[in-house]
Amino acid sequence: MINMTNLVVGYQGKRVTPNINGTFLPGTMTALTGANGAGKSTLLKTLAGLLPAVSGHFELPQRCNMAWLPQQSEIEKSFPISVVDLVAMGCWKQCGWFGTIDRSMRQKIMTALEKVGMRDFATAQPATLSGGQLQRVLFARLLVQEARLLLLDEPFTGIDSQTIELLLALLAERHRAGCTLIVVLHDRALVGKYFPQTLQLLTDRAEWSSAPAEVMSASFGHEKQA
Repeated sequence: MINMTNLVVGYQGKRVTPNINGTFLPGTMTALTGANGAGKSTLLKTLAGLLPAVSGHFELPQRCNMAWLPQQSEIEKSFPISVVDLVAMGCWKQCGWFGTIDRSMRQKIMTALEKVGMRDFATAQPATLSGGQLQRVLFARLLVQEARLLLLDEPFTGIDSQTIELLLALLAERHRAGCTLIVVLHDRALVGKYFPQTLQLLTDRAEWSSAPAEVMSASFGHEKQA
């Protein structure tokens, strides 16, 4: 659970957002929306601990297991590592930065790559991948982290529709497993179809809204699993 009380975020002490009040409850799936410059990414970075709040405060659970996916433009793609090495970075909490990736972790990495359809690219370098392929690999890294709180900044920008559908299905799977997801999105159609809760950042206020409970059931085919 993340409680926000008169939270204002921005850069170098200058506010970008209005006061934000409210709670991301455990197990919820929230789209973070608003115009360009409204402070969506800034809020996500603040919740991730990458930026200090300008004013107000928020509370995270103690020992919060969090995974953070930045925009692709913020990712260094030319570093000479393999796809397996990139995904293995998600194991650092389990083995430490200088620990050994044992057999079970390697199997977990390969299973995650299989889930995103990138197992055949295990030895490739990230710089050789398309935008959609790289995003699949980054999602594989999220999967091996096994985090309970996922913060994703524009995860579907500039990628093909097939990859979007795959990644949405993976998010739905994590949601059903009880994870809390906060996702920055611009595509209103995706928000309306797949996300049961929305936090919209406007110029003068932060506005929460919820979709009917049947939205997720219809969108992700829960009724087929019954």
